[in-house]
Amino acid sequence: MFSHVVIGADDTEQAKKFYDATLGALGIDPGFMDDTGRVFYRTENGLFAITKPLNGEPASGGNGSTIGFSAVNAEQCDAWHEAGLANGGTAIEDPPGVRESGEMKMYLAYLRDPAGNKVCTLHRM
Repeated sequence: MFSHVVIGADDTEQAKKFYDATLGALGIDPGFMDDTGRVFYRTENGLFAITKPLNGEPASGGNGSTIGFSAVNAEQCDAWHEAGLANGGTAIEDPPGVRESGEMKMYLAYLRDPAGNKVCTLHRM
């Protein structure tokens, strides 16, 4: 459905450290930082990027926004969460675990990245 997702961060080097660790736990290669300081993560399914806001104003996490990354199992969600905490992320919401919504059963883990963006991993059970 999506071709790419771009988020803002005032410190893209700090963001790269966080996302190299967390996305690495999901099997994604380290990001590439271009000469403008933007960071890109490419997979066969799309692109995730981090940039300083182009309007020159401070970056901020979108109120009500969440970016979810797919995980192949609960262990990968846990590894992602641990890597995030060890690299500047902040635990939010309930601890990683099973959530149910109707007939859907999911394993979720949530963090705020160092720039305040709300991110999660999700494994559909």
